[in-house]
Amino acid sequence: MPAQDVYHQQVRNALIKDGWQITRDNYQIKFKEVKLYADLAAQSMFSAQREKQQIVVEVKSFLGISRIREFEAAIGQYLLYKVYLAALISSVTVYLAINNDIYRSFFQKEAIQFAVAELGINLIIFDVEQEVVVQWITQ
Repeated sequence: MPAQDVYHQQVRNALIKDGWQITRDNYQIKFKEVKLYADLAAQSMFSAQREKQQIVVEVKSFLGISRIREFEAAIGQYLLYKVYLAALISSVTVYLAINNDIYRSFFQKEAIQFAVAELGINLIIFDVEQEVVVQWITQ
């Protein structure tokens, strides 16, 4: 079983506060002979539509030496999860969860914004201290 990100529990708590039911920690994605693990799976009930929405969340702390290297790794994981899940369960939406400080200091750079938009990366921005979702960005 893979190690959880430093902010795993904070994101988990933030999603619960936002009305999501956590259905799995370390969500396994098995596609053909490949087995990967995303951090969380969650679902929410929309009472007006009576439809369940499912998400898979990869949590990234960006606490390493090089944020650009961590961004490259995060993109690789995100895109693999997205393409494999699209083939397996088309109704699942994949999100990359990042803290508000990283969003403001790194993800606001023009080149990073361009890559996020071009690659269709959905983001959950969360506050580490408050353990709340600050913003959902869906491409």
